[in-house]
Order: sequence, then structure tokens, then C-alpha cells
Amino acid sequence: MHSAVVTHPAVTPPAEIRTAYALWLTAVAAGAFETVLAIGRMAADGTASAGEIGVGLAVRLTVFTAAVLIARRMRDGARWARITLALGLGVLGTASMVVQPLGFLADGGSLSEALSRAGALDWVFGASRAVHVAAVLTAVVLMFRPAANTYLRRA
Repeated sequence: MHSAVVTHPAVTPPAEIRTAYALWLTAVAAGAFETVLAIGRMAADGTASAGEIGVGLAVRLTVFTAAVLIARRMRDGARWARITLALGLGVLGTASMVVQPLGFLADGGSLSEALSRAGALDWVFGASRAVHVAAVLTAVVLMFRPAANTYLRRA
């Protein structure tokens, strides 16, 4: 006698979770784009050695890979993944992206001065960074909306 295998239909994540997942992928893509821009600038300026660039690239690729894998787990219902994303990338990652500009302003730098000196590459990088930060912050908010909470409790 054989036993029947009972399967349960997969629970589709709510729109908040699906959108948060897409925003995490957007943030990773923006981060990768910013990495390419930064490496190009460092190589052109000679401000970093090949070893320094290699180490920075290895760290970023590790973070990007982990972010995608953890975001996928969050999309699939892992509560630990939501917390990891919120604290690791939402708090620490965002802080790492804004500390330099805030330090510039705290040291007496002016926004108008920085904007007047900005070249095309700076504007492109700044636009990507704005998309990056907005994607992260919006993803964090969406992951804690009521429908997301219900989904993650159930999953």
C-alpha cells in the first residue's frame, strides 16, 4: 500500500513582499553600477592600487550576492531574512552610503559648492545613489506593512 503525498498550494507573497524583493534587486543593481563607476574613477585617477580595487570588489560582490540570496529567502517567507535585510542593509548599509556626504556637510562643506563642482560622473553616481537609498528605505518599509507581517507569520 502506498501513501498519497499531500501537497499544499504555494502561498503567493503579497504585493508588498514582491515589491520589496524587486526593490532589493534594484538596490543591488544600483550598488553594482556605483561600484563600476567608482572603480573606473579610481583606475583613471590612480587613487587606488589593483589590490585595493580587488579587495573592494570582492567585498562588494559578496555583499551583493548575500543581499540577493537573503532577499529571495524573505520573498519566500523567511522572517529571519526580513530582519537581516532591515538591520544589515536598511540600517548599516544606508549609514555607510550617507556617512561621507553627511561628514562633508558636518565639516563645513556646502551643498551648493559640491553641486557647482560636480562633473557628469558625479551626477550619474549621485542619481544612482539616490535610487539606491530610496529602494532600500522603501523596501524596508514595505517588508513591515500589515500584509507582509501576515505573510511572514504564516510562512
